[in-house]
Amino acid sequence: MIKLASIFGFLLFFLGCGGETDPAKLFSIDLENNNIQQNQKVGVAIKNKKDLEISSIKYVLEGRELPLEGNQITMDSKTLGNKTLVAQIEIEGQTVEIKEDFRLLAAQAPEIYTYEIVNTYPHDPTAYTQGLEFHDGTLYESTGKKGGSTVRKVNFETGEVLQKIDLDQTVFGEGITLLNDRLYQLTWQSGMGYVYHTSNLEKIKDFSYGESREGWGLCNDGKKLYKSDGTEKIWFLDPESLEEMGHIETATNKSIFNKANELEYVDGKIYANVYQKESMMIIDATSGAIEGVINFGGLKSKVNKGPNWDETNSVLNGVAYHKERGTFFVTGKNWDKLFEVHIRKKD
Repeated sequence: MIKLASIFGFLLFFLGCGGETDPAKLFSIDLENNNIQQNQKVGVAIKNKKDLEISSIKYVLEGRELPLEGNQITMDSKTLGNKTLVAQIEIEGQTVEIKEDFRLLAAQAPEIYTYEIVNTYPHDPTAYTQGLEFHDGTLYESTGKKGGSTVRKVNFETGEVLQKIDLDQTVFGEGITLLNDRLYQLTWQSGMGYVYHTSNLEKIKDFSYGESREGWGLCNDGKKLYKSDGTEKIWFLDPESLEEMGHIETATNKSIFNKANELEYVDGKIYANVYQKESMMIIDATSGAIEGVINFGGLKSKVNKGPNWDETNSVLNGVAYHKERGTFFVTGKNWDKLFEVHIRKKD
């Protein structure tokens, strides 16, 4: 009875403030700016439209209170991207929550990298490459386009296709990754992926996507899968249930970026082809910070343009890391060459 009387009195209090029945509309969060770098201190205040007496204010980000130092808070979230700051305002013994959206960006600008060609190998020019990965010295490749989508094993030194399975003609094959003797493959807009035995490419099962929009790139860190979907998000998937367990968002120090395509995981970093660009991002797999950009300019000019060549779509796509050699292998859609490269910082 006392609690009901308290709530009733609280509502009467706000009804007396110009007839407003939603207490949250009497306040708003005033951030110094809405594009904030990770660990940056930023000014914050509460706009109090009726000059009501506030007992206390707490600022909360992702369930954790941010200490208020003077009129500043430090945005020290472990992940980047689109965020929501919550202010918990206590007034008349009740708590009102108000929210403000902002973008949390990387603390540093990406470093620029370049490449050095170590070896050049033949590659099937009919392959519209969507994914590459090494396993026990064999190169696994997925190709796209409806009616031309495949999964294959390839002798990378000769370009010989050792084994190939064709996908249904209604689907567009996308990225692959291998984990625990299973090969996982995405499709583009069909909302499903496939799981195969690594040894013989026999299909084990299909799986459906969750919140992620499409299927683009795929990689893994030995425990979970990472999936790009054409947005700024890279999703985490459980390798057994294939359920999405969360995501990171990719960002530089200036903006959120949404063009991660084919993926490869190496030592805590995700290497991601930039869709339709001659470049690749180096992304921190924990925060989503784009820490580096590899300029692959000039590589495409070394490729011979065959009958399947499409000037718009025959772009760099496909990255695989060879752990024993310590090198990356890259190619593109309908490229007749596979390049083994060292990646280094630009002088």
